[in-house]
Amino acid sequence: MNTENEELVFDENEAIRFIMDFIPEEDRGSLTDDDIQYVLDVIYDYYESEGLIDEDTAEEAQIDEEKMLEYVRKAVKKDKMKITDEQIQLILEGEFEYGVSIGIYEADE
Repeated sequence: MNTENEELVFDENEAIRFIMDFIPEEDRGSLTDDDIQYVLDVIYDYYESEGLIDEDTAEEAQIDEEKMLEYVRKAVKKDKMKITDEQIQLILEGEFEYGVSIGIYEADE
């Protein structure tokens, strides 16, 4: 995985490409890179609101996936984004898989 001296870097452009490739072609529909960027921003807001960004808690944090999904759904509705619940779920799954691929998250066993 990574050594203590290595710093894990979440590259948003790389993440967007990864997520777009992760989502099955038939499910991409009208999703754009901007839609994915929007959801990534909301995910970051969620992590921040839950205190999951702090260095002391980030490594040991347990993420409530249902709570995060609901947080994103509310933001999408409030901001009148045209992103479906299914697309939100796929973006969240893609973001998780991207995180696993770069060592930020550990895959569920």
